[in-house]
Amino acid sequence: MFLNLWEILDMLLMIGVVGFIFMSAFRAPKKDGDVLDRYLKKTSGFDWNAFWFATMVTAPAIILHEFGHKITALSFGLESTFHAAYLWLLIAVVLKLINFPFIFFVPAYVSIIGTASVQQSTLIAFMGPGINILLFIIAFIILKADKKIKPKTFQFWTLTKQINLFLLIFNLLPIPGFDGFTVFSGLWHMVGL
Repeated sequence: MFLNLWEILDMLLMIGVVGFIFMSAFRAPKKDGDVLDRYLKKTSGFDWNAFWFATMVTAPAIILHEFGHKITALSFGLESTFHAAYLWLLIAVVLKLINFPFIFFVPAYVSIIGTASVQQSTLIAFMGPGINILLFIIAFIILKADKKIKPKTFQFWTLTKQINLFLLIFNLLPIPGFDGFTVFSGLWHMVGL
């Protein structure tokens, strides 16, 4: 089975927290007189429109990044499991609630059980950022190809492009614990330096 029940629950929790964290940063342009938005915000005190838009912009980049690792590990016969990073998510929520100006957190990760070669480990580590490259290119092409794009759609694809570029660069930093460290140390090892 590709995903078990716990992985699905972790994914839903992670998606909800990420949407909450970014809902004030990534807002869709609103139409004047949008009665439903005003009603939802007034009745619940929560901006559901902003939450859903932030979720739709951020969650695919994170989930598909982790699936890149998971699918690649599974293709090598290794056991891999998606996890929400509970402690990091809790820290992010607390920082959001106290209006901290900068929030750094790791929303999820994939644990891998089994022995992988250096080449396999390098490819597994690269496939997360590799997915972010692909999503960045897709967003870039859509933005270039569609000249009559609606403002909400334009903002969605612009944010998708920016988030995936950030995740690509950030995850390829050669710092221990990051994908980039495994990628660059694996390449270093394979070249024989």
